[in-house]
Amino acid sequence: MNTLATYQRFSKLPLGKRIFSKAVCFAAPYFSSIKPQISQLKPGLCQVHMKKRRAVQNHMKTVHAIAMCNMAELSAGLVMDVSVPKGARWIPAGMEVKYLKKAKSHLTAVADGEAIDWTAQGDVIVPVRVTDTDNQLVFTAQVRMNIKH
Repeated sequence: MNTLATYQRFSKLPLGKRIFSKAVCFAAPYFSSIKPQISQLKPGLCQVHMKKRRAVQNHMKTVHAIAMCNMAELSAGLVMDVSVPKGARWIPAGMEVKYLKKAKSHLTAVADGEAIDWTAQGDVIVPVRVTDTDNQLVFTAQVRMNIKH
């Protein structure tokens, strides 16, 4: 499946981004735990939204740290999928995260791979920023991905 072409095709339809997001979760079921909404996807960039709801909260009624890790891995993985050259393979190899403040609202994760050399082989770092509804930075991740050509 060509992820980018599928996203572009579905994005033109009413509820298309929602359908695409559900299809991604069908292909990788673990991500369905956060009910992500993929709002932007292009080479070098992926944006994912997650609603704050009981299922992703911790005992303090803020968004659980691991839910934000899921957002980071999903957005980084999707940006990899649509950015690596045809025939290249990739796999997550690690993630360094920073919890900067309590996540008290819906969240947006942005994986920004604009500075990545997609022709490189080996490890690359995909930076991910997670912000709240006030556009305050609550979490960052450096997702290490391994590319093989």
